[in-house]
Amino acid sequence: MSHKLSLPIALAAVIAPTLGHAIELAEGRLQIHGFASQAVVATSANRYYGNSPDTSLEFTELGLNLSYQLDPNWLFSGQLLARRAGEMYDGSPSLDYALVDYAFLSDAERRLGLRVGRIKNPFGLYNETRDVPFTRPGIFLPQVIYYDKVRNLLLSSDGAMLYGDLFGPQGNLSLTLSAGQAVIDDNVEWTYLGEDFDGDLESDSASWKTASLWYSTPADDLKLGLSAILMEMSFDAGAASPLDAGSIEVFDWIASFQYNAKDWTLSAEYARTPTRWHDFGPLFPFTDQVMEGYYLQGAYRVRPDLEVMARYEEGFADRGDRGGRERSALTGGVVPRYDFFSKIFTLGLRWDIAQNLMLRLEYQRHDGTFAISWRENPDPGDLVREWDVFAASISTRF
Repeated sequence: MSHKLSLPIALAAVIAPTLGHAIELAEGRLQIHGFASQAVVATSANRYYGNSPDTSLEFTELGLNLSYQLDPNWLFSGQLLARRAGEMYDGSPSLDYALVDYAFLSDAERRLGLRVGRIKNPFGLYNETRDVPFTRPGIFLPQVIYYDKVRNLLLSSDGAMLYGDLFGPQGNLSLTLSAGQAVIDDNVEWTYLGEDFDGDLESDSASWKTASLWYSTPADDLKLGLSAILMEMSFDAGAASPLDAGSIEVFDWIASFQYNAKDWTLSAEYARTPTRWHDFGPLFPFTDQVMEGYYLQGAYRVRPDLEVMARYEEGFADRGDRGGRERSALTGGVVPRYDFFSKIFTLGLRWDIAQNLMLRLEYQRHDGTFAISWRENPDPGDLVREWDVFAASISTRF
């Protein structure tokens, strides 16, 4: 048995006996929940969550989260996740979030509070819930916005967040403001620099800032949001690095829309990400670009336990060069132009076999490879422009 499987199986053995029943202690103030998911992914070309051209089982998620409500004002919450996703994540346990939440004011009309610790970033419709398979719209999120290749970077940050809510008969308004440090791993360096070079890519102190503003109707049938992230990263080049010490500035924002009816849900988001690289030297060809991504997604509930989902999304490394020709030329043609865009059609099926057991099937048709990880596909000469994805997953929770 592969050592990569031993941890997920061990965690599943602990979780399985209590599936279907959340653990509540201290008169309900302490709650413990968990989930487990296993997917199989097959592609016609390109590596996607493991060696998918030969069929991959390297997409496994196991999570355990707890929350303790000390009193109406104080909440302690955290989650430990073991996630295996091809070459991107190896299944080692990591801390998704761990925070203290204090509400200065909370009543039927308003709420004001502060969160401190490792905090989930309120970014778009799905970022705060992307870690739980049951709360995602499919096996895979729209990859032109919620890049799994930098999942940990987007999911949470270490710092403090001020939040406020107003509840009224015409709808609800929510505002968050935060500052802190980004969670950076090797995937971030692969994505922004193209390789794991000798040296360290780090978040500048308190350089990660987020803001979000949301409006929703009282019944939550309509949601409108605008969220943004501003971050700065510095690369401390090692002796063997061909790159000079440099810095990266990223401003990422999303406009979000969602409408929920009785039997169907319509969602759409648009994101734009101005990015600048400074002082990396003559061997690094890129200086600035404006990434762009958008999608339209519809879900129809055939019956309470059966849902069909369809989505179309497009993403570009540079909205001024959507065909990728100019950016490919900067690499001397080594990186094909279709590695700078992705156009993806997705069709999915969700079946809730039981309250705590879910089966998903998904098909994707890809034109371009911008959405996939360079870490999993390090040789650009092996990339194939048009390719298919077939995936299935089984998920459970308690």
